[in-house]
Formats: sequence, structure tokens, C-alpha cells
Amino acid sequence: MRTVCLLFACLPGCGSISPADDPPFLGFGEAQAAGQRALEARFDAQIKADNLRDWMKRLAARPHHLGSPYDRENAGFIAAQFKSWGFETRIEEFQVLFPTPRTRLLEMTAPASFTASLAEPALKEDATSGQADEQLPVYNAYSCDGDVSGELVYVNHGIPKDYEELERRGIDVKGKIVLARYYGSWRGIKPKVAAEHGAIGCIIYSDPHEDGFFQGDVYPKGPYRSGRGAQRGSVMDMPLYPGDPLTPGVGATADAKRLPIKDAPTVTRIPVLPISHDDALPLLQALGGPVVPEPWRGSLPIPYHFGPGPTRVRLKLEFDWKMVPLYNIIARMAGSERPDQWVLRGNHHDAWVNGAADPVSGMVAVMEEARALGELAKAGWRPRRTIVYCAWDGEEEGLIGSTEWAELHADELKRHAVAYINSDTNGRGFLHASGSHSLERLVNQAARDVTDPQKKISVAERLRALRLTRGTPEEQRDARERAELRIEALGSGSDYTVFLDHLGIASLDLGFNGENGGGSYHSIYDSFDHYARFGDPGFAYGVALVQIAGRVVLRLADADTLPFEFTASSETIAGYGREIAKLVNDLREETEKRNRLLKEGRYEAAADPRQDFVAPKPQPSVPALDFARFEKAVVALGKSAQENDEARRALEKSGKAMTPEAGKSLDGLLLKSERALTGADGLPRRPWYKHQIYAPGFYTGYGVKTLPGIREAVEERNWEEAVKQAVNVAEALELYAAGIAQATTLLKAAARD
Repeated sequence: MRTVCLLFACLPGCGSISPADDPPFLGFGEAQAAGQRALEARFDAQIKADNLRDWMKRLAARPHHLGSPYDRENAGFIAAQFKSWGFETRIEEFQVLFPTPRTRLLEMTAPASFTASLAEPALKEDATSGQADEQLPVYNAYSCDGDVSGELVYVNHGIPKDYEELERRGIDVKGKIVLARYYGSWRGIKPKVAAEHGAIGCIIYSDPHEDGFFQGDVYPKGPYRSGRGAQRGSVMDMPLYPGDPLTPGVGATADAKRLPIKDAPTVTRIPVLPISHDDALPLLQALGGPVVPEPWRGSLPIPYHFGPGPTRVRLKLEFDWKMVPLYNIIARMAGSERPDQWVLRGNHHDAWVNGAADPVSGMVAVMEEARALGELAKAGWRPRRTIVYCAWDGEEEGLIGSTEWAELHADELKRHAVAYINSDTNGRGFLHASGSHSLERLVNQAARDVTDPQKKISVAERLRALRLTRGTPEEQRDARERAELRIEALGSGSDYTVFLDHLGIASLDLGFNGENGGGSYHSIYDSFDHYARFGDPGFAYGVALVQIAGRVVLRLADADTLPFEFTASSETIAGYGREIAKLVNDLREETEKRNRLLKEGRYEAAADPRQDFVAPKPQPSVPALDFARFEKAVVALGKSAQENDEARRALEKSGKAMTPEAGKSLDGLLLKSERALTGADGLPRRPWYKHQIYAPGFYTGYGVKTLPGIREAVEERNWEEAVKQAVNVAEALELYAAGIAQATTLLKAAARD
């Protein structure tokens, strides 16, 4: 046994990546790189912003939620476009559970009477906002039915640490209804945690501090959410598994075996409803109890109180638990040399209402990208590897379309999928790139070759400038010292989830944002009118997304050998290990300090002398943890990645080319490298999630937890599980390093021959 405070003290950080002598196109020989640059110039010449505008106007003309008539019509339209561009195109249909409201009632019964409107008004400035007959009302999908009454308690963002604060103050939500504000975590976590603490209902409102006038002018004057704007959304418990709640792990075909609805674990245990801040204000105004601490206060013109009571509310929800058809469009362009290697590119086409920003802004960029490739193909070009474009349905309700398709085709995807490249919303601003770190250098090289429409420098350099001026100290240091910009890790929240987290397919999520405002998200105002004014006027950043994602797809499809690079992965994973070590040590120090204060009778005064608190019980000390095998595996991975990088550079300098047979063998190893990072048993209490390095957090929903098995066990103080999970991660890293070493052997052999 060794104490974790020593862990990683001697680990190499793998050094800063210094790719200055790298060719500009990872995976290409010098002659091939020149041809690739010419091809990408021809690709750029095909892109037309007007197509993005016209398609958005067409796709967002009517509400097109899962199962709606216009959803089906849009699917047919998109499929027809892909077919006209030369892709072998089909629509794959699934049957999935999608509840819609029959009854929605929220009323305050004491100390005064008030009934929430639960409606967003049509605006004369927004041409499609008045399509009430086709719009889904304001609600949360996969809330259970319920008719509950009780005292109200305000729980801030409704995440675990907020309930710790309530407990310290002696406030119990058992048998009560909680009111939480959006943000702080994904919405589905709020009813989940509330139910775990005994609450009987959950209301979620949009506070203007994060989502309204505190940010700027509200719609229609500005982009931000108005007082009656509300955020629809799914509250399916996706940290257990995404997709159709009734068919976990298998495709939801017509004849699939299904769970009874009452047994579906991803449906909430208590009823939950979203409301606007106009509807929330009377409820908050009537609350009593102590005033909440400053971090809990929003921007409504009232003092915020905890409760419970005297506000009492009744929440009544009833749903139509029906099965609906789902339409995925799959469009394929066969590869000329390695057709059994598939580059996957996707975006979803369904929306909560009209969905101009989410998802049409991304979908039209994907369509224009595919059209431009079709034009290249008509002129004689063919990709070396097969390219598969995917337009998913049912993403909004719980990543349903992508999950069901990938579960149905899991075996062939594991054999053939090179990578999955995702987009979702897109707008003015800065490049956002997240994903598998083996693709980090590929993304950086593509980003250096695309010009930012506003600043006329590369999108990579604009992102570097952002991190230098507004980043955390760590981001600023990396931006100064590191040649490559770090990409972020992926959690969940879009269609990459099943590919990365379940199947172990290297994945990326690409888009632009940061200067496009907010406020339309999941509302009737996510419209063409809103987007054309505030999202991306002129669709210049839509074009930029076509250019950067198109380059990533083209380079994956046409490279001599797949453009995977592993020193970024090894460096990043070593960094995650150091974070775990710090987490353990911080918990140890925190526990020792708290226990000392409790023993001395000074805990309450140290917390806040102005408030009455319930002192917690002493906690057991944090033990020494044996992470030795994990530490050794991280070191071995760093060595293996470095040797692979050196062998690749040596082959490039030699001017020699791999034989087709050797190149195909190398591709086979690279293609399956990410699979090594999955574990057959998955993560504790959620085996659907197989990836050992990235996963959405059990209590974050969308937000990523890196080294999730270890990290969450440490956070829960489950020391035995933490050590066991460290062994599981070590086994995955050992397999990952061994595969990289095999690839290195092939590279060295090619340099000698």
C-alpha cells in the first residue's frame, strides 16, 4: 500500500508537444499532402452560405419534434438531398417511447392563489412563434405522471452539494416539492437528486441571472430569454443509459423486446415541470424561512428564501405514453481503396419546436459539407475510405436515434468505424472542439487552415487569443507554452455519446459559439428570425464549420494512414491522474480539518457565525490508496506514445512509404485503438457506459467525468471501489499502450525496408 499523496509525483507529463517539424497533414506523405491541399481548396470553392440559409428556412418552417408530421417531411427532404448529391441513401426507422402532455397544472394554494400560465406568447417579430397547434407545450419529457401537493422548498440548482447546504441548515425536503433553477447541472439531475432526498415533485425555472435580462436585452429586442420564455427538455436519466427507455442496449426495432414502462429506470420517480421566471416569481415571493446565501441568489427583484412554506403548491401532470416512429437518414459514399473503414459524420434533425439554432444550424452545415463532397465526386474524386453521413432523429428526447442505430449495428461499427465526427448547434464566435485526444493534433492542423470570418486570422489563433485573455491560469499557460491547443473531454449531451462511451469509437464534437447570445434554447423562439438576427447573420460561421469539419472528414477519409496521434492522449491521461491524486489529498485535509473543528466544538462558528447550523457527524479518515498498477500503466503509456511518435517522424523523414498491406494493417490497429479504453463490465451501477477515460458524471448529466470509475468512487468516499476501478483503468491503459506499440513496430519496419 502507498499513500496517494505520492502518486504521480515522478510521472512525466510527456512534455509539451512540439510538432513544428510535423508535416501539415498528419497521416499523409509529402507528395500526397500537396494533393490534399489542392483538394481542400476545391472543396472550399464549392461552399455557399446561401444554401445554409435556404435550408434552415425550409427545415425550421414548422415545428418538427420526434413523431410529428413535419419531422417525417424533413427526413424525406434531407434524404432526397443526399441522394441527389450521389450518396447511397436510406431512412432507417425505429419505434420508440415518447410521452407528450395531456394535463399540466401548477398552482399555488397558499398563502395566496396563483395558477402558472405554462405558455410562451406569440410575437409579431417572430413569424413562426404563433404555430400553437403544432408546438409541443412547455414540459419535461420522461417525467412520470403525478398529482402532488405540498410545501415548497427552494434548492438553488438542485445538485448534491445544494442538498448538503440544506442539511447543514436543518432543512428537509422529504414530502415536499422543490423549486430549482436551471444551470449548475443538466436538468435531469434535478428531479433525480430531489427524489433521492424524499421530495415528491420538482419544478425547474429559468432564472434571469443565467438565462435572461441579467445577460442583456431580452427577445425580441435582444437575444436573451424573456420573462415568459421557458425551456423544454428531457429529464430521462441518461447517466444510466441514453436512448429509448424501453430497449436498453438493443436497437428499438418494431419487434424488439421492451421493458414495461413502469420498469423503465430512466423515467423519473417524481413529476417534474419547467416554468418561466414570470411563473416562478409569485412562488418565490411567498416563500419564508431564512434568506439564502449569496451564491444561491438569482436576479429577480426579491430576497430569495429557502422555505419550506408558507408557499404550498399543487403539481399535476399526466402524459400520453405512446410509441412513435423515428427516422434516421444514413447516406454513404463508398471508399475506393479501403471501403471497410468508415468515417462517420452526424448531426440531428429533430427539434423541440422549430429548432433553427438547435439543431438546424449544425444540420445545414453538415448538408453543405456533404453537397460539396458530392461535387468533388462528380468531378472524379473518390474517398479512399467510406464516408457515412448521418442525420439523427430523436436526439432531443435522449439521444435516441443515434443510440438505437448504433446499438442495432454495434458489431459492424466495432469492426469498421474509424471515427465519429459530430456537430449540433452552431453560431458566431470561437471554435469549440471536444473529443478523443488521439484526434487532437488532427483538429489543430485543420483549425490552422480555416480563417475566422470576423477576425481574418485562423480559427486556431483566435481560440488561442481567447484562452490567453479570458482563460483560467492553466489555460493561459497552455496557450503560451503548448504548440497544440487542448481539446476538451466529452461527456454527453449529443449524438457522439453512444459511439464514444458505449462502443469505444474515437469521436469529436465540433462547432462555433460564444458570440451568438442565448435565450431561444428549447423555446418557440428558436426560430429562423431569431437565428438570422442573433445566431449567425450571413451564416459565415456556418461556412467555417463546413470548412473545419470537412477537412477533418477528408483527412480521415484520404490519409495514407489514419491520422491518429497518441502523445496528447498520454499527456492528458497523466493529467487526469494528477487530478485524482489532488482530489484524494484535498478530501483528506478537509476531513481532518472538519473532524478537528467538531472535536473542539468550533464547527458552527467556522461555517458562518450568523446562521444556525446542524453540525455534521465526524467522518472516517481518508485511507492510503494503492494505485500502483494505474501509476505504472500511465508511465508505460507515455513511453509507448512517445516511441510511436518518434517512429512516425522517422518514417516521414526517410521518405519511404508503407506498402499497401502494411498500411492497411497499421490502419487496423489505429482504428481499434480507442476500443482498448473500454471495459466489458462498464462503470459501476451503469454498465452501458464502457469507456474508462471519459463519461458523463452520474450527477452532472452532460458534464464529463474523466477517469469516471475512480473519480466518482473517490467523491463518494468508496475507497474499496476506487482501488478496484484504478485496476480496471490500468488494464485498459495497458491494452491501449500495447496496441500503440504494435503500431510502432509496423512503422519501424517500414522505415527499415
